[in-house]
Amino acid sequence: MPTPSWPDVTSETIRYLQALLRLDTTNPPGNETLAAEYIAGILRAEGIEPLVLESAPGRGNVIARLKGSGEAAPLLLYSHTDVVPAEPAFWSHPPFAAEIADGFVWGRGAADMKDTVAEQLMVMLLLKRQGVALRRDVIFAATADEEIGGVNGFGVAWLAQHHADLLRAEFGLSEVGGYNIEFAGRRVYLVQVAEKGTCWLRVRAHGRPGHGSLPHTDNAVVHLAKQLSRLAAEGMPYRLTDAAAGFLEAASHAAGGEFGQLLLGLRTPVEAERAFQIELEGHEMRPLLYAMLHNTATPTGLTAGIKANVIPASAEAVIDGRTLPGVSTDEFLAELRAVMGDRLDYEVTMATPPLETPHDTALFRLMAETLMAHDPQAVAVLPYMMSAATDAKYLAPLGIPTYGFAPLQLPPGMGLMEMFHAHDERAPLAGLGWGVRALYEVVEKYCS
Repeated sequence: MPTPSWPDVTSETIRYLQALLRLDTTNPPGNETLAAEYIAGILRAEGIEPLVLESAPGRGNVIARLKGSGEAAPLLLYSHTDVVPAEPAFWSHPPFAAEIADGFVWGRGAADMKDTVAEQLMVMLLLKRQGVALRRDVIFAATADEEIGGVNGFGVAWLAQHHADLLRAEFGLSEVGGYNIEFAGRRVYLVQVAEKGTCWLRVRAHGRPGHGSLPHTDNAVVHLAKQLSRLAAEGMPYRLTDAAAGFLEAASHAAGGEFGQLLLGLRTPVEAERAFQIELEGHEMRPLLYAMLHNTATPTGLTAGIKANVIPASAEAVIDGRTLPGVSTDEFLAELRAVMGDRLDYEVTMATPPLETPHDTALFRLMAETLMAHDPQAVAVLPYMMSAATDAKYLAPLGIPTYGFAPLQLPPGMGLMEMFHAHDERAPLAGLGWGVRALYEVVEKYCS
C-alpha cells in the first residue's frame, strides 16, 4: 500500500477530535455512551466491528480488535472518554465547541485525553486501510469513568472484572507520555514507565475539650498542627526505585555539565539529602525529583472546632499520600507514623497500588527510537514516574503492564500537564499530526 498522506491523516484526526470534544461527557454524570457510539460508527464504516458495552445506563465503553496471526501476544491501545467539569466563564473559547484558533483545537478533553482517543482511533483505521499483516492482535478500548479514579467501576475497572479476555495483552499504551519538555535547556521526551500508588487518609488528633478562655496543653488542634508541621519539615524517607534510577541516569546524560552530575548524585541518599537542601532548594525541578525519590504525604484539608470559644475534642486533617513502586499501604502508614507519631488515629479512605513497567524492553526502545527519529532537536527519551494515577492500576492485576505513550509534540513554553483540568485546555494541531504518525509507526512496527 502507498504511504499514508500524513497531512490528510492529520486533518482526519483533528475532525475526530473535534467531534469528540463536542460531546459533553463530563464526569459526573459521564454519558460516555455518546462517545462510544460515535467511535463505533466510525469503526463499522471501515469494516472493523466494535463492541459497545454499558456498565450502567449511559456509561459506555467501546472495544475493537484487529486480528493478527497470533505469533505474539496482543497490544492494547486504551484511553478514556470522560472529562472533568469546565467553567465556561473562564475560557477564551467555549469548552465544548471544539473551536480552532491560533494553531490549537480548544476544548475540555483536548489534552486529557480525547486527543489520544482520536490518535488511537486513527491508528486502528490506518492499520486496516493499509492492510498491515499483523503478527499480534491490536486492541482498541475507549472507556468510561477514569476522571474520578474509576471508583464507581463503570470503565476499565468494570471491564477488567467482567470482560478481562477482551483486554488481555502483552502491553498497554495509554496517556501521559511521548511528549516533549525543556529539561536543563534541552529538549527531551518522556515515556511513563511507572506511577505512584494512592493512599488517601484522615488523620485525627484528640484532646480535652474546654472553654476557650482557659487554655491548656491537651488541645487537639495544637497536637495536630505540631505533627503536620513536623511532617512538612521532615518529609518521608528516601527510596530509589528502578524507574527513578533509569530516569536519573538518562537525564544526567541529557543535561550534562554540573546539573548532570548533580542528578547522578541523587542516586545515593546522602547526596540526595544534601542536594534537596542546597542546590535544588527553590529549583523548578525539585518537586518532580523529590516526589520521584520519596513517598509523599500532603495535607489537603483541615477540620476542627464547633464554636470560637470551645476547645474541640478532636481535630482532623485530610492527607493525600502517594506511594512509590514496591511500597505497600502498610509500609506507607508505618513511615507516616514514624514522623507524625502514634497518638493520632489514621483512617485510610482510598488506596490503590503503585505500578512499574521495565524500561529495558524492545517496545520501550522502539518508542524511544521513533520519537528521536521524528525530532532531530531532541537529545534523549527519559523513562519517568508519574506522581498521579491512571486506569493502568486496573490492568496490572490482569498481567497487563502499561507505558504512558500518547505522542504529542508541544510548542515552546507549553506544558502538557499544565493543560490537564485547566481553563483553556487545548491541543496543538501540528503536534497532534506529529503524534499520530509517531504512534502509528510504533504500533505498525511492533505488531507487523
